[in-house]
Amino acid sequence: MITPFTKHLVSTRFSPPRIGARHVARANLLAHLQRMQQCQLALVTGSAGYGKTTLLAQWRQACLKAGAEVVWLSLTTDDKGYIDFCTALFAALRRGGICAEMDLPLEEASAAAMDASIAAIVDAAVDLPKDLVLLIDDYHHVEAPLAHKFMQKLLDHGPGNLHLVIASRVAPPLSLSRLRMMDQIVEVDSAMLPFDLAETRTFVDENLGAGKLNADDLAMIHELTSGWPSCIQLTVIMLKNRPEMRAALRDLVWRSSDLQTYLSEEVIAHLPASLTEFAETLSVFRRFCAPLAQFVTGNDDTAELLKRMEDENLLIIRVDSDDRLSWLRFHPLFGEFLTTRLARRDPAAVRELHRRASRWFADHSLLAESVRHASAGEDVEFAASVIERAAPATWNLEYLSPTLHLLEHLPEETLLKHPRLLFIACLAVALTTRPTKAKTWLAQLQASALPDHPEIARSVPLIQAAIAFQDDDTQQMIDLLEPHRDAALENPFLQYMLVAELSAAYSAAGRYADAKRLFETHPIPPADEDNDMALVAQATRATALLLEGNVREAERVGSALLARSVQAVGRHSISANICACVLADAYYELDRIDDARETIANRRGLLQSSGPDVTIRTSRCRVRLDMLQEGADVALAFVQRQIAHLRSMRQMRGVAHMLAEQVRVLLVKDDRLRAREALASLEEIAFAHSAEHGLKAEIPALAALAKARVLRDDYPDEALRALQIARGHAEVFGRGRFAALTDLLSALIHAEQKQDEAAQACLIRALDAAQRFGIVRTIIDEGAPAARLLASMLRDGKLHGATMQYAATLLDKFPDAAVPNAAGSRRGAAASKLQPVLTQREVEVLTLVAQAMSNKRIALSLNITLETVKWNLRNIFAKLGVSSRYDAMVWARKHNLID
Repeated sequence: MITPFTKHLVSTRFSPPRIGARHVARANLLAHLQRMQQCQLALVTGSAGYGKTTLLAQWRQACLKAGAEVVWLSLTTDDKGYIDFCTALFAALRRGGICAEMDLPLEEASAAAMDASIAAIVDAAVDLPKDLVLLIDDYHHVEAPLAHKFMQKLLDHGPGNLHLVIASRVAPPLSLSRLRMMDQIVEVDSAMLPFDLAETRTFVDENLGAGKLNADDLAMIHELTSGWPSCIQLTVIMLKNRPEMRAALRDLVWRSSDLQTYLSEEVIAHLPASLTEFAETLSVFRRFCAPLAQFVTGNDDTAELLKRMEDENLLIIRVDSDDRLSWLRFHPLFGEFLTTRLARRDPAAVRELHRRASRWFADHSLLAESVRHASAGEDVEFAASVIERAAPATWNLEYLSPTLHLLEHLPEETLLKHPRLLFIACLAVALTTRPTKAKTWLAQLQASALPDHPEIARSVPLIQAAIAFQDDDTQQMIDLLEPHRDAALENPFLQYMLVAELSAAYSAAGRYADAKRLFETHPIPPADEDNDMALVAQATRATALLLEGNVREAERVGSALLARSVQAVGRHSISANICACVLADAYYELDRIDDARETIANRRGLLQSSGPDVTIRTSRCRVRLDMLQEGADVALAFVQRQIAHLRSMRQMRGVAHMLAEQVRVLLVKDDRLRAREALASLEEIAFAHSAEHGLKAEIPALAALAKARVLRDDYPDEALRALQIARGHAEVFGRGRFAALTDLLSALIHAEQKQDEAAQACLIRALDAAQRFGIVRTIIDEGAPAARLLASMLRDGKLHGATMQYAATLLDKFPDAAVPNAAGSRRGAAASKLQPVLTQREVEVLTLVAQAMSNKRIALSLNITLETVKWNLRNIFAKLGVSSRYDAMVWARKHNLID
């Protein structure tokens, strides 16, 4: 029985929600959906608040611009039945001018009525001279099997110009496998929907205003929310209303009542109580799988419940793993929401869950997680037994961190009775920034355990070298480790620790070839490349490249290694931190300022609790970023805080670096009095470290460089002598960037003293190194004096070949205000940065071109050949981007290059 379509429906269901002016264009996802033009179905699935509707609305606009006929339908809970679904669908098609005469089948079991409706839609689509795109939002409300059967038939029989786009919180029960096999489906899932960092930044800037949040806060928001669009929106609203809460951003996000309400009403409310309780139980785990869930809950329906959670897209994410188990985890904020509910409902249950989990993880040789859960469950005795019986081959940095936390809570007499535990405690604390504690425990270990434990005795030099590393004592590291350089240790963790420590020590001493040879004699097998200590060892190679000055290669190696480290062992792992500091330094040097800022954003450990070199490199990068983006006062405030912190940690090399930065910034501010005071403090430290080797030998060189900066105007000869000391250090230790900087500063002083040949020699040496290694900011950060010297040398034809081209490239990167006319030039008031690209001969040729001279007359006037004139004109055209004599003359007059 067929009856006319009569049900009244709200008109807003047939048009998408309005896209505001402050939306984020999902360019990558829209590009992915472009494949829809050759496919029958596009399926967008994801949890609540992940922007499915917004994406469909943006795709609708793209389809309309492409000339397609587009029909929109938003479903509600009223559409779960077959008749209600068809009513809404046909109404949408009619509003789109399609199937205007179609009637609605009231007989649910009538296959003929369904087929007739399908035929009507297909015929209407075929008659259209263009594509028909049917967008259905919130399809998860549909429950009736007949409704799904209707959609399946529409997919099976639809013509090539009919495209369905479905958004749903759960995957619909359609024959998706067949569509995948035929390459007739485009899928966007919950792993693709979250914002990336750039999209998060765009959203925040659009809604709060550009520059309202710094890179650290932006990175924290992105990390806390994992790119969850609705949560980012809630965060922005909270910050609009309470901007003073930026300092407590981490607590503000997950404790927000708005977020709690959203999760309760939009995510939890529609779930059965049994599933909610099951999810709460699993929320205490960083990751979980079916066997673990069944062990801790005792629920025989575990597999079905996990599948239901995944099908519901319950803010759940699959975790990559090397084992055969399928691991999952909750979105961090959702996990905390569930854990809070569980703790409020049954506090004792949380501790018992941790204890049960610790035993399951121990039985499956997942030691780090076993120790962590035993500690959380206050089961100290079991945790200690796990640590003691652990096989050394299973050691990793993730395992040592919770182990150390536990061991520090054991009575000291317990540690002394268990040499193996004490050894692990020494090893763990030696790899942190606490050398004093490490020395104390190591002395106790050596006094009580070594005679009876030769395998521990053989590993003591590694602990001593780790302590020396924290103390910046490079030479002691080499003395301790070099006798064991060719040893093959049975424990892979200790083997990679040996390579990492000795590689770092060799690089610090300028022995780059020896550092490289270590990896040839101790290659890391492909199976171990993602081992966390192996990653630390590999990260020392990127550090060595940067110390040597090879910025381009350091960026290439460091970026690949950072991506691997984050993927394998996490964003805040030691290897990721080492790579991040190297990469930030390289990005800054390459003038990729935003990349540098983002790399260190929200990595508090880099500035506070990392090894000396990581802390120093990151601190120096942060000062220069602040100077460039925030101003001198912000940079100085950070320097003051960091000096105080580094003094408290007794990292005097770090203090020296910060004082050197302070001198540089104060001179930019023209605060010479305070600059001299900072220099005096730096020279006092340098005097106390005048006979140092290795990394601490930087301290006198830094003092010499700072002294040259302070004295260059009033005592140039003394400044040049100081620069010779600094350059001597660069030569001894092979520090390419430091050498280039001393050469540049020497060139500037020589130029100011009218010592042109010496200035030219020093500048060429600096530019050769810069061009070879990719050095940029070292030159640019010297400001207008460096710009004037480059411009002068280029104009006077003192630079040639690749050096000339690189100098021109560098000059183009200076701010306009830093590139005034060279003294004595006849070019007038202001000049473009690009003017110095022309040599003096080319300027002469252009001047005669402006007098309407032919090429032959120019050759006679300048006493050069006709071919030389033509060659100069070709160079001028190429450099200025013009194609005629007239255009070149206009450009030159416009930029005051000629009269």
